[in-house]
Amino acid sequence: MKVFDWRKAAELIAERPNCEAEAGLGMDWENTGGCIWHNGKPMPRDDTYTYLASSWATPELDIDGWVSACWIYEDESPGWNASTYWPQEALDIIAAAKL
Repeated sequence: MKVFDWRKAAELIAERPNCEAEAGLGMDWENTGGCIWHNGKPMPRDDTYTYLASSWATPELDIDGWVSACWIYEDESPGWNASTYWPQEALDIIAAAKL
């Protein structure tokens, strides 16, 4: 199972903290994609929807229109799955970049 790579996303977003970022599954953005970063901070979970794991589709990150595959295998992740949203370690990456 492929899951969204929150570490990679955080590293890329940290390089452009004022960006707009969305995440979703390639070939199924309409049903799985949503905003994850807006106005320099994480989009509140209650204000968006994402589904970021699949056995067939590739999780992707869209930063200001630039779309990139952004995933790792679930068994290589620290317990991430389709319902994972802004885990603390990803937020820590962004916070460290702001120092």
